[in-house]
Amino acid sequence: MAVVALNKDTFEQVITDNDFVIIDFWAPWCGPCRSFAPTYEKVSTDYPDVIFAKINTEDEQEIAAHFNIRSIPTLMIFREKVIIFSQAGALPEPMLRDLIGKAGELDMAEVHRQIEQEQA
Repeated sequence: MAVVALNKDTFEQVITDNDFVIIDFWAPWCGPCRSFAPTYEKVSTDYPDVIFAKINTEDEQEIAAHFNIRSIPTLMIFREKVIIFSQAGALPEPMLRDLIGKAGELDMAEVHRQIEQEQA
């Protein structure tokens, strides 16, 4: 699947309508962001059930501020509307694939149960 660009108008719907979303927070002036982009695009084609998205932090400063993005690139993974991973830095392809595999194996019923317990 192609990487989709998110903005403040599309962000919430993409997170709400999809169970597995990976977001790359980036900026056009960021060298590591530009270096990571081809890897991100390449890997996205192998995971048709995962939404790969990008948020340009220059254009979408409100979203970047909401998620306290301080360094780019930053990868964030949502599973069933829950942030399960957030880390700054570009990943080499093997590490990105490993991360996606581990995120996909996560028992989301247990994650939701833990969240409910913390909120109680």
